[in-house]
Amino acid sequence: MAEKRDYYEVLGVTKNANEDEIKKAYRKLARQYHPDVNKASDAEDKFKEVKEAYDILSDSGKRARYDQYGHVDPNQGMGGGFQGGDFGGFGDIFDMFFGGGGRRDPNAPQRGNDLQYNLTIEFKEAVFGKEMDITIPRTESCDTCFGSGAKPGTKPETCSVCHGSGQQEVVQNTPFGRMVNRRACSNCGGKGKIIKEKCSTCGGNGQVKKQRKLHIRIPAGVDDGAQMRMAGEGEGGLRGGPSGDLYIIINVKTHDFFEREGDDIYCEVPLTFAQAALGDEIEIPTLSEKVKLKIPAGTQTGTFFRLKGKGVPRLRGVGQGDQHVKVVVITPSKLNEEQKELLRQFASLSGEQTHENEQSFFDRMKKAFRGD
Repeated sequence: MAEKRDYYEVLGVTKNANEDEIKKAYRKLARQYHPDVNKASDAEDKFKEVKEAYDILSDSGKRARYDQYGHVDPNQGMGGGFQGGDFGGFGDIFDMFFGGGGRRDPNAPQRGNDLQYNLTIEFKEAVFGKEMDITIPRTESCDTCFGSGAKPGTKPETCSVCHGSGQQEVVQNTPFGRMVNRRACSNCGGKGKIIKEKCSTCGGNGQVKKQRKLHIRIPAGVDDGAQMRMAGEGEGGLRGGPSGDLYIIINVKTHDFFEREGDDIYCEVPLTFAQAALGDEIEIPTLSEKVKLKIPAGTQTGTFFRLKGKGVPRLRGVGQGDQHVKVVVITPSKLNEEQKELLRQFASLSGEQTHENEQSFFDRMKKAFRGD
């Protein structure tokens, strides 16, 4: 397995980067590698790598642990990463050397794992919000045995070897003294219980895979990379434990005309030379309607106009952002002779040089380089 890259390196930020710098770097890379936009064979893997790095560095607690331990966090077992799961690895090593207690009860209720669901939506669905149904594959408590794993009418029995502790003790005499090594019970597999007659539905696991249909509401103004938490909609718990949570990661498709930066919208519209020179009133598409925009005479290409309140609804606030319209003056590429003659007359009246005078222009430029 390839060694994981440093999360700061993945996002291209320094270890002193603040929250805004980390978020800005993530949004840029997420757009770059999003599988709906980037069709390269490794785009999806890079997108997941960027998302994983952001999940850690955007959380102050996880970031602090990562800064201290790197990819191998002793609070999350010896496997590395920050994916959740069984946190007993470090405790096992402590017990092996010191024979200490502190082992958790193998039959105690256990919380279910969290789930992550990547949801891709359209640009305007993110702007205005949407209600929809999604289907989540997850494990749930078996309805036949109610999570016990035993055939209906029977129940699990306490293991006769470990007496329900789930552990076996092996005493060893070493040059350093008497040491007690604890390991999972070989008879019950560390569960503390023996199921003689297994449930035919779940095969003794106490859980089954199901397709869970959920109705969700995407709030207006949600942005690419946003995370929605649905409490209790993750994997089912064991032995009566609570379910985990579901985290929905929002991926927003790009738009052909609009671009988004925060709560503001940006777009470009073309102007003819005559419109820019003489002024005009043009129709501009916004997210919800078409509006009139007055173009003053003499407008230059690259000029921005602001349409106040025509941006994205603020997710955590009141009102909306603005729409910024950049005008681009288009130079005509095909002119008839009459149009050319009119432009020559215009240039002459303005004191401008035309293509008929190009040689003299280059002569003047050469003289400037020679220092004449």
